[in-house]
Amino acid sequence: MRKFVAAAGVILSVIFGAQLGFSQGAPSSDAARKAELAAAWQAAGNAGTAGPADIPLIDQATLKIPTGDFFVPKAEAARVMRALGNTVHDTSFVGLVLGTRQNDRWLVVINYIKEGYIKDDAAKDWNADDLLKNLKEGVDDSNKDRVARGFPEMEVIGWIEPPNYDAAAHRLVWSVLGKDKGAPDDASKDVNYNTYALGREGYFSLNLLSDSARIATDKSAAHELLANLSYQSGKRYEDFSASTDRIAEYGLLALVGSVAAKKLGLLALGLAFVLKFAKAIFIGAAVVGTGVVKFFRRKPRDDSTGGAA
Repeated sequence: MRKFVAAAGVILSVIFGAQLGFSQGAPSSDAARKAELAAAWQAAGNAGTAGPADIPLIDQATLKIPTGDFFVPKAEAARVMRALGNTVHDTSFVGLVLGTRQNDRWLVVINYIKEGYIKDDAAKDWNADDLLKNLKEGVDDSNKDRVARGFPEMEVIGWIEPPNYDAAAHRLVWSVLGKDKGAPDDASKDVNYNTYALGREGYFSLNLLSDSARIATDKSAAHELLANLSYQSGKRYEDFSASTDRIAEYGLLALVGSVAAKKLGLLALGLAFVLKFAKAIFIGAAVVGTGVVKFFRRKPRDDSTGGAA
């Protein structure tokens, strides 16, 4: 619990751009938001589980979280998400995993989408260059809507990690780097690192939220969690029965497309809801498939003042 509170405090300080605490001149609405976020983290710390631990994920799977990770269950995790200014898709949202080590600054958002068996045969034919071209075109198309809603235009820079599907383990990983048009190329950018575990009746999405300066290190946490997710007997991908089971209306390629976004409730999230300390950006509503949720804005630490700058 102590480690969790410390880690939450770091995240809060990064979100607010200073050590936790409210200036006397802060508007009451702003102070209320900060107070609710602090209360949400406190509730999450009280309800959560520190690793190492085996965490049941609804009726589908077990997630082994290692030492240094902290799992927050659905109700308290949803409160944190809402306090950060993000919507929660109640039928799919499962919980959060937070890194509590001294230098951890990441969250993993867990959803389960029960849409049926996802056929994975398209993976052997896809081309990363073609997929990236489609993503860029999707962003260009969605920018018209973004401008109409008062959001900055976006552009896709390239892959952080091109789509990689492990056919033996039925795991998919991909991540794309994007930015506001006109923003400096060398500025730190927020990143969604997307991982999926396919099962008999649907799939888990484990979405790691980090930034471009830290993703090379942070993505190991996403890979570890993905490897530590085990479906229950009878719920595994290989348990599928063509004679009795439902097949999803879309295949694996759609998880690098628009279907995933709609199923996770991210269309409204990215296009309609922005708070100054929880900015949501949706890259490519037409094709990208998952939102880039800015939970925290990284700023350099000023050790001369003893706090986060």
